[in-house]
Amino acid sequence: MNLKEIQNLIKFVAKSGVSEVKLETGDFKIVIKNTPDIKVAPVAPPEMIPAIPPAQPAPQAVPAPAPAPQEEAPQEETIDESKYVTINAPIIGTFYRRPAPDKPPFVEVGDIVKPGDVVCLIEAMKLFNEIESEVHGRIVKVLVEDATPVEYDQPLFLVEPLS
Repeated sequence: MNLKEIQNLIKFVAKSGVSEVKLETGDFKIVIKNTPDIKVAPVAPPEMIPAIPPAQPAPQAVPAPAPAPQEEAPQEETIDESKYVTINAPIIGTFYRRPAPDKPPFVEVGDIVKPGDVVCLIEAMKLFNEIESEVHGRIVKVLVEDATPVEYDQPLFLVEPLS
């Protein structure tokens, strides 16, 4: 059984809603467990009671300097995602943009990718899976931070298709 067949089996199990699948052929055995998403209610931090400071004489009023004009915070560029194709995570795991910490990323914004080009790694159960582009195009945006967990079918990259 190759990696693509295993990934297809994982996709099938995720979509079918079954909780566990066991497959055994000759010297090969695989068990896939599908656990439902568990929602955890947020817990509020304990309230802090401020200490009452000792009484001090009030300072004399000093005119405050005029406030400097505030510059507007740079707004993140909005991208019309309808004209782009996404490269999605085929498995659940940890997303890595580079093959090793001291190596450059597989792709940067603006890079041209072809089908079969490796764009990132996803680590699942101590196995590093190379994720390949399925489209020919230019990387427009990286949607996931390096070394963060990703879910199945989560968008990883926005790609502008090239013909």
